[in-house]
Amino acid sequence: MLSPNSTNPPHGVPPAADGPAAIPAAATQTGAPPPDRIPRWLERLELFLRVMLRMYIGLAVCYAPWSHTFWDQNPIFLQFPTLSIIAANGAVRGLVSGLGLLNLWIALHDAMGHRDR
Repeated sequence: MLSPNSTNPPHGVPPAADGPAAIPAAATQTGAPPPDRIPRWLERLELFLRVMLRMYIGLAVCYAPWSHTFWDQNPIFLQFPTLSIIAANGAVRGLVSGLGLLNLWIALHDAMGHRDR
């Protein structure tokens, strides 16, 4: 039977660590400057892409329940008639469109509420 001390490293040897703690102190003190903050153009590009993606998804989700080719003739709805009956309900269509409008509102809120620092 092994004693509890047999699995511990010998004295003076630090235990192995993962992540940033595993980098030796000498390697982190090379005199390199700390990383700068994210460039402004990259922040704006990320904001633009995020807003455009949310607007696109919001418009698609708003339009989908009222599209006869996508909603009424959907292969999933045709395969499951009970699901088709539920999806044809006006309240369900309105709920899905409401989620699309919520997505559009979030996109516009992000676009209008962004301030440069």
